[in-house]
Amino acid sequence: MPDIPGRSRPARRRITAALAASVATALALSACGSSSDGGDDPEPNATASASGGRGSGGTGGGTPGPSLPPPTDIVLPPSRVGWDYQIAAPYDPPAGVTVVSRDHAAPPAAGVYNICYVNGFQAQPGAEKEWEDDLLLRDAKGRLVYDKQWNEAVLDIRTDAKRQRVAKKVGVWIDECAAKGYNGLEVDNYDSYTRSDGLVTAADDMALGALLAAHAHEKKLAMGQKNSVELAGDAKKVGMDFAVAEECGEQDECNGYIDAFGDKVYVVEYNEKGLSRACKKWGDKLSIVRRDKNVLPQGKSGSLRQTC
Repeated sequence: MPDIPGRSRPARRRITAALAASVATALALSACGSSSDGGDDPEPNATASASGGRGSGGTGGGTPGPSLPPPTDIVLPPSRVGWDYQIAAPYDPPAGVTVVSRDHAAPPAAGVYNICYVNGFQAQPGAEKEWEDDLLLRDAKGRLVYDKQWNEAVLDIRTDAKRQRVAKKVGVWIDECAAKGYNGLEVDNYDSYTRSDGLVTAADDMALGALLAAHAHEKKLAMGQKNSVELAGDAKKVGMDFAVAEECGEQDECNGYIDAFGDKVYVVEYNEKGLSRACKKWGDKLSIVRRDKNVLPQGKSGSLRQTC
């Protein structure tokens, strides 16, 4: 996974009624034991959990099983603190910052709680060849399915076998995070199903999320849910411990994260309106920062960082 060249990931869209209905349908089907269309290697009744993971998935596209408490040896990030979002390039944390998120290729910052960023549900731009061909999602005409906003190929995670292979590759990056001394993990594109042309379901994304959360916990990393407020109600079943929420102030959806994670929510806003709303409504409850959309390092032209 290459370094991120000045790239942020604002929340794609506020959940619509149609999207909410599709999520509900996916969850209902998986609860009844219905399996996703798995392409050329379907595995009915395959479990969605990793060895030693939190909960089982029933069918290949099923949701995780009963909620389990967070592992007692996992250290969660501190609440309602100064924090900074540095996924493009690292720099010295500003005064008052005690939580920082950085790309897994970067070293953690000294003296703060460090969250490690990886892209786990899509390929980085131009990195298709780093993935086995059958792990790249294709439409009925054999064309790669892309997240058009970021030019990222969506990964095919419709069967347990493929999810296991994706989890193994992403697990190498998770291992890097742990070896470097990171404390937590955020895995981007948990909402990839919304950009899959209807091929990947919310249940598929949650099943992979459960595998990644189990691996993170094995490595003593807290697992952060990245965006996808519509899936927050199942956060504990999947194994999510906290949330990194982009533009939840702008989209007026921070309460959805609070319902699932309490004050363990780390908000990134990208415009003045979003910061103002977030600070006014949740400034005393959540950790909030505004960054420029390219999350440039301090000192570079165009870099911006504001707090409540």
